[in-house]
Order: sequence, then structure tokens, then C-alpha cells
Amino acid sequence: MPAMPSALRTTSASELQERIAAADTNTPFVLYREHEGRQRIIVLDGPQRLTIGRQDASDIPLPWDGAVSRVHATLERIGEEWTLVDDGSSRNGSFVNAVRIRGRRRLCDGDVIRIGFTTFAYVVPSEREPSSSTIAVTSSHAPSLTAAQRRVLVALCRPLVQGRFRSASSNQQIAGELFLGVETVKTHMQALFEAFDVRGLPQNQKRAELARLALKGGGVTEDELLAGAPDGSVPDTVN
Repeated sequence: MPAMPSALRTTSASELQERIAAADTNTPFVLYREHEGRQRIIVLDGPQRLTIGRQDASDIPLPWDGAVSRVHATLERIGEEWTLVDDGSSRNGSFVNAVRIRGRRRLCDGDVIRIGFTTFAYVVPSEREPSSSTIAVTSSHAPSLTAAQRRVLVALCRPLVQGRFRSASSNQQIAGELFLGVETVKTHMQALFEAFDVRGLPQNQKRAELARLALKGGGVTEDELLAGAPDGSVPDTVN
């Protein structure tokens, strides 16, 4: 899944709550920032077609972005899927994961859309729910985890590669990164505490010990954590 642009990953506590609330609707949404940096979330639970353009009459207006045409592109629902449509009339084109689209492109969870100088993240919360399949972690000595538990574990440990004295992620931070509800994260954390046998530790030590065991035993690797670190994004330029 493409990395979310750095401008969209950096959040305040209130923005994180907005993202969690959007994810709790279990409905696809797009996330972007206005020219002054304010986060905007459009939950796609209304019209089947939304216009994107520089004019104020657009469903998603981008009046500050001079690289956006007056009528630039549309988001259209086809059955259960959302698509991005650019019929070629926009001056600078539309991009999905840095590839210019011509016509219609079906969107997938995690796609990064660029229109002019504005970057959107497309999120499908239902595709980030717990998976019933079980996969083995990288070490034969580590417990088997579901795909969802593994994603939570990686998110928990991610700050540990960003600085020597950082602590493991909180439930709220994990929820924001994975677009899950906090209660869902808590459920996965309890399962991880049991899987790694740290249930008997004091509450304030469980998370740190879980992260330590995961890194030591191969449950997650440093390469995995660095792969998701906020060090890259789709360039904010127009070809």
C-alpha cells in the first residue's frame, strides 16, 4: 500500500479523533489538507458523484490551488467501488500513486491521489478490519498472529526506530495510523499481551515489554518499521 504523504500523517489530537471517527463509520473517505493546513475529511456516504475543481460550486472545492482546473475531476461510485475520473479536460491532469490517469481509475484502500498541488488519501476502513487468516511471524520462536494483530504490533513498535528514547505507540496513535477504532486496538493489544505472555506484568510495563519481545524475537523487524516510517511522499509538483 502506498505510503501516506507526510503532510497527511502529521496530526494533532483533534485531527486524530476526526480520523478515528471517520473510520468508525466503516465507509470509504478521502482525507486532504486545505491551503492553510486544516485537515478535511469527506466521508463518501452521500452522492454517487462528487466534482473536484477550483470553482466554489464544486463538491470538493480547491479554490486556493492554481494548478487545479475549474472542473478538474470527479469521484464516482460504480456499484460498491469508488473511481476517480479525469476525462482529459483538466490542464494538469490527475494522478493516482504518482501515475497520471486517463479516463476512469478504480480506487483501492491506501491510494494517494494528487490533483494540482493538493494530495488526498483514499481510505476504506472495512478493508482494514481484522483478517480471519493467520500468518506466522518471521521468527519460528515467535507466536502466530493474525494479519490484523501483526499490523497493530508493527504500529506499536514503529516509534522505537525513530529515536533511542521514544516509547511504544499508544492505543490512540495506533488507531490513527491504521484507521481503526480505539476499542478495536485494545482488543488486539489484549490478544498480543496473551500471545507474548506479558499479562502478569504491571500495566505500565506491558507495552514496553511487548515491543521489546517482538523486536528481540523477530516478531517485527527494523526493516518493516523503517518501511512505514514517514520519510517519503508523493511529490507536490504538477507534471
